[in-house]
Formats: sequence, C-alpha cells, structure tokens
Amino acid sequence: MEKQQKGFVQYIVQGSLVTQIIIGLIAGVLLAWAMPSAAQSASLLGELFVGALKAVAPVLVWVLVMSSIANHKKGQKTNIRPIVVLYILGTFLAAVVAVIGSTLFPSTLILVTNDTQMSPPDNIVEVLKGVLLNIVANPIDAILKGNYIGILAWSIGLGIALRHAKESTKSVVQDLAEAVTQIVRVVIRLAPLGIFGLVSSTVATTGFEALLGYVHLLTVLLGCMIVVALVVNPLIVYWKIRRNPYPLVFDCLRESGVTAFFTRSSAANIPVNMAMCRRMNLDEDTYSVSIPLGATINMAGAAVTITVLTLAAVNTLGISVDIPTAILLSVVSAIAACGASGVAGGSLLLIPLACSMFGISNELAMQVVAVGLIIGVLQDSAETGLNSSTDVLFTAAACQAEDASRRQGSELPGA
Repeated sequence: MEKQQKGFVQYIVQGSLVTQIIIGLIAGVLLAWAMPSAAQSASLLGELFVGALKAVAPVLVWVLVMSSIANHKKGQKTNIRPIVVLYILGTFLAAVVAVIGSTLFPSTLILVTNDTQMSPPDNIVEVLKGVLLNIVANPIDAILKGNYIGILAWSIGLGIALRHAKESTKSVVQDLAEAVTQIVRVVIRLAPLGIFGLVSSTVATTGFEALLGYVHLLTVLLGCMIVVALVVNPLIVYWKIRRNPYPLVFDCLRESGVTAFFTRSSAANIPVNMAMCRRMNLDEDTYSVSIPLGATINMAGAAVTITVLTLAAVNTLGISVDIPTAILLSVVSAIAACGASGVAGGSLLLIPLACSMFGISNELAMQVVAVGLIIGVLQDSAETGLNSSTDVLFTAAACQAEDASRRQGSELPGA
C-alpha cells in the first residue's frame, strides 16, 4: 500500500504533464455532465491556478529577462532579431488569411446594444501612444497591473545596467532567477487540477447555447486560426529550419496551446512556455527574452479576430472592400494586434480601431465588440492557444536554425 502511494505521488510529481492535463480535461467534462452543481464549485481550482500563473508571470519576466541580459557574455549570440521578424511576419500573414477567409465565406451580424463599459483606442496613434506610456510606467505599478511592455522595458534596462556590476551581484540576480523558476515549476505541476476546475465550471455554467446564433462567424474565425496554425505557421517554420515542421508544430500546440486554450491568457501562459523551452534545451539567453516579448507582440490569433469581426461588420453594412483596402486592413490589424493586452478578451477592444477605417461609428463598433464577447467562450480560447503556442514555435525554429547553421559551419573544411 505504501509503495502504491509513493508510486502515485511520484507520477504526480514526475509524470507526463500533458497526459495529466488531458486526464483533468476529460474528468472536468464528465463532472460537468454528471453533476453540474459540483462542477460549478470546482471553479475555485481553476481560479486559483490562473491566479497563481498571473501572480508569478510578471515577477518571472522581470527577474529572468534582467538576469539573462546581466549575465550575457560578450560574444555570446542570441536570436532575438530573427524571432521578432518571425513574430511580425506571422501576425501579418494571419491577418491576410482572415481577409481571404472572410471574403470567401462572408459573415453578417445581428448588431445588438451592449451596456458593457469599455474604452477602446480611437486610432493607431492612440495605440502607439499607449505603448510608449506603458514603456515609461512605474516598474512596481507595471508588475502589479501586469503591464508586460513596462516590465520588459525596465528589466531590459536594468539588465543592461547590471552587466557592469560586480560578478557577485550578477550571481545574486542569477540565483534569484533560479528561485523564481523553481516556484514556477511548482505552479505548472498544478495545471491538471487547474484545468479540471476551469473545464468543469465552464461547461456546467456556459455550455454552447449562446453560440448557436453565431455558428457561421465562429466557424470562419476558428477556420482561419486553424489554417494559420496548420498551414501558415508550418510554412514559416519550414522556411526557417528546412525540414518537416509538423512534429515541432504539434508539440507546441499540444503542450502550450492546450494550456493557453483554458487559461485564455498569453501572459499567464508565459511560465508554461518557459518550461517547454527548457525541456527542448533551447538557448536560455534567447527564450528568456523572446517568450515574454511574444506574449506582448506575437498576436496572430488577435489579428484574425480583429480582421474577421471588422469585415463581418463591413458586410453587414454593405460596404465594399477593394484589394488595396484589404491589404491596409491586414497591416492595421497586425499593428493593432501587437498592441492587444496579453489577457483574456484583450483583442476585442481593438476592433473599433479597425472599424474606423471604414467610417463605422464607435457605437456600431462597440456592438461588434459585444458580439465578440458572446462568442468569446471559444473564440478567445482558440485565439490565445494560437498566440501562445506560436511564441514557442517561432522561438524553437529560430534556435534550431541557428544550431543547424553553427553545426554546418563547424563541418566546413578549415573550420
């Protein structure tokens, strides 16, 4: 009996996290089907898990990025630049896919009034202004509010400054990063319980009845995201690593996408992505910066959401869209998506910005946002899963391409 208990505990601590998450997912659905009232009570597990992720993520980003830069050795290469290029390219192509999908399968909306109070940006200048203001935000306030742009700015600045510090100081910073990482690992091991609570409470309280009137729109949204995940992203990765990209693509979707699907927060999924990069033996100097950066600017799913919902409003109002306007919408959606927050529903507030291109009033645009809130159960989950899994995918692709290039160079005669 004692051996069985030890074996069970060992499995919980060291067993496959993906398998445990799938078990938690299935158990959550079964509980919601069999005992809806008990499933609603299980929501506390989900809230605790997401709360723990959101609590530890800002501190993790702050310490890990600062430590990575402070302890970076001269002559030591990182792959941030190519990863940023992949982020921008992937987000733009996602918007293009959304334009094509919305053109082939046009959606229309029944616009309704919604009383939710929101403050969306009025134009692209306001989005950029918001980004700049976030950069110079108070660092403590940035951590408290989860302002990852401000956290990145301060951690990069402090990291650069600490490169000139004494080795003992750098060692303390490194030890602090290791300590925070250990806490993150404990939180991640609780993912199966958290997802069990999230799934059971969501299925029990929401169901899918509210989505029936928006099946076509939701199908277009999810279809575009699937095309991006299974066609566009693999093509980008193949261009980078020059071999079959699908094993890497499916690994990222399974390990990162599944968790992000249920937490619905790219920021909260940062620790999960960090752990995955560590298991893949990627360069820590690279992923410790690229993963938090990706949660801020790599928003392919958000670009799809903004574009599809905007074009649905355009179709509803009978506004014609020519090719140059469609291209401009893709650019604006990509830029707006980069300004979306890394929390649940962050992309919806950027829809009025894209709608303003077509002269759609803010009142009507906010009704489109209301539609987004109605279908948000699946839309936001799928969007976050695509966003977050792509962070790991592009980081791994850049690191693997760099490793292959380095090995090829060492094999050349005279190397």
